[in-house]
Amino acid sequence: MAQKPSIPKGTRDFNPEEVAKRNYIFSTIKSQFQRFGFQPIETPSFENSDTLMGKYGEEGDRLIFKILNSGDFLSKVDEPLYALKDSGKITPKISEKALRYDLTVPFARYVVQHQNEIEFPFKRYQMQPVWRADRPQKGRFREFYQCDADVVGSDSLWQEVEFVQLYDNVFTALKLEGATIKINNRKILSGIAEVIGASDKLIDFTVALDKLDKIGEDKVKEEMLSKGISQEGIAKLQPLFTLKGDFGTQIESLKSILNTSEEGQKGIEELSFINEAITALGLKSAKLQLDVTLARGLNYYTGAIFEVSAPEGVAMGSIGGGGRYDDLTGIFGLKNVSGVGISFGLDRIYLVLEELGLFPETITKSTEVLFINFGDKESLFSLKAIKALRENNINAELYPDSAKMKKQMNYANKRNIPYVVLVGEEELKNNQFTLKNMISGEQDKVDLEALVTRLK
Repeated sequence: MAQKPSIPKGTRDFNPEEVAKRNYIFSTIKSQFQRFGFQPIETPSFENSDTLMGKYGEEGDRLIFKILNSGDFLSKVDEPLYALKDSGKITPKISEKALRYDLTVPFARYVVQHQNEIEFPFKRYQMQPVWRADRPQKGRFREFYQCDADVVGSDSLWQEVEFVQLYDNVFTALKLEGATIKINNRKILSGIAEVIGASDKLIDFTVALDKLDKIGEDKVKEEMLSKGISQEGIAKLQPLFTLKGDFGTQIESLKSILNTSEEGQKGIEELSFINEAITALGLKSAKLQLDVTLARGLNYYTGAIFEVSAPEGVAMGSIGGGGRYDDLTGIFGLKNVSGVGISFGLDRIYLVLEELGLFPETITKSTEVLFINFGDKESLFSLKAIKALRENNINAELYPDSAKMKKQMNYANKRNIPYVVLVGEEELKNNQFTLKNMISGEQDKVDLEALVTRLK
């Protein structure tokens, strides 16, 4: 008994309808990237291991898929090392390459490697698959696409303003109204930590604060105490827990909390600048919201932090995020290159559009007209017409076998092909085509010119 074929856990097959829907999202995002002046790059699916290792922390390093060297790779491992059975020590000897874990580190490598031919500031977008040896679960895959846009080589806050507009444009183009673009600033978090005397515990403090909407105020305070943040310090945070109102009101409250922190005040200035610009420019369908608990990618971001959440009523995590980093390329020896970038969560956006019924009906349309096969003479006559239709950008095909008429009609129905054309002896003689509308059932005889016009 042959074994049933399967695919690795955490990977997916996509059927024609799913691919059409995914392509719709890709092309919508891509057209907006280009409208904003971003240029496409692509990097290899696998990199040298030393490019990737050590860049994602210990947890990330474990999730990198390693590729075995070709040839007799075990011959490089000597007996004593082999006897240790320590995979950490053996891996570098037998694997020198690895699948990319994200698009950011390969982008940093690209910028450093090509710095002499790049015009800075460099605006790039990249839409490619990445791989993670993660435990597969709902919504988490081992192979998935990332859609990133970054600008490197400029400190200007106008870039952040543009990214807010870019998010808004993409979601408007996808007809996804009411997305919320949350923004925070690393300097605000550092300032708060400084004011409460917990600068050395910035990560502990923000990890706890980040859980405010999940576990509530009391539990967050308990967690901070357990991490060694003082009672007096936590008392100074009280206004934070009740931070309400619009962007401007929250900024005013923050000014009073952070009046003694230079770093914190700088963060307030940056956020105010972005908010004032967006207020003047206006957003089409998204809204910008200040969220002081937002702390994603903290060991990485140095300024603005973004996260986009789906419209209210849709149970979905973030559908995009990003931020400002001051030293992306430092890991490869090129210092002081500031950048800011955002990404779109393709799989989650797909699920949101599906749930809200926002995919246009036309995107899954493939063949528009099927010619029924009545034999070789008729088929040749049909193919001449099909050639003319295709030259007029109409998707047309001939059923390959002269099977029973019912079978061919069923095929058209199952594939949702809206029109069929019948060419029998009579049509051949009169140089005509019988065009049947599969939805209404109506049919009439037309010449080639009329056929093209009707199907157009």
